[in-house]
Amino acid sequence: FLYIWGNHDSGCSHLLQAVCHASDPAGRTAVYLPLDELIDMGPGVLDGMEHLDLVCLDNMQTIVGNKLWEEGVFHFFNRIRAENNRLLVASDRAPRQLGLNLLDLASRLSWGMVFQVHNLDDEGKVRALQIRAQARGFAISEEVARFLMHRASRSMADLFDLLDKLDSASLSAKRKVTIPFVKQVLGL
Repeated sequence: FLYIWGNHDSGCSHLLQAVCHASDPAGRTAVYLPLDELIDMGPGVLDGMEHLDLVCLDNMQTIVGNKLWEEGVFHFFNRIRAENNRLLVASDRAPRQLGLNLLDLASRLSWGMVFQVHNLDDEGKVRALQIRAQARGFAISEEVARFLMHRASRSMADLFDLLDKLDSASLSAKRKVTIPFVKQVLGL
């Protein structure tokens, strides 16, 4: 069991999704479950998931105060543990700070390793943009990355979306991603 937590845009959801994607080539079954999107479906959505090698529950803070969900996750925790499978949970707060009404669930969420994920600083964001561009098959300079950060939202999701847009535009125009090209694409 692993519990990660961090502020909005710290990358917790990204990490959970990446772990799920990495499970497939390793021959392991995995599922990513964003609780904020599933809350209306009820905790029955977890039934049978304990048989998967890995279950990633995101946005645990969403279920706080919801008796059915708190009990459902508690029982799911016990079932997946009995199956000896893995559970990875993410939230915007540490387990003891969630304010869960079901104290046994709060206790269970503290059993495993708990890590805080910190938001990237500017240097980390520049490096992340460069790595993402490289993975997509093109390069951006540090100057271009900094230019993007000063002209767009500083959210990594927004920056990555912008990078995807620039990649498509550069392929269409058959041009490198430079500051003048970025200005042209963004209409600056």
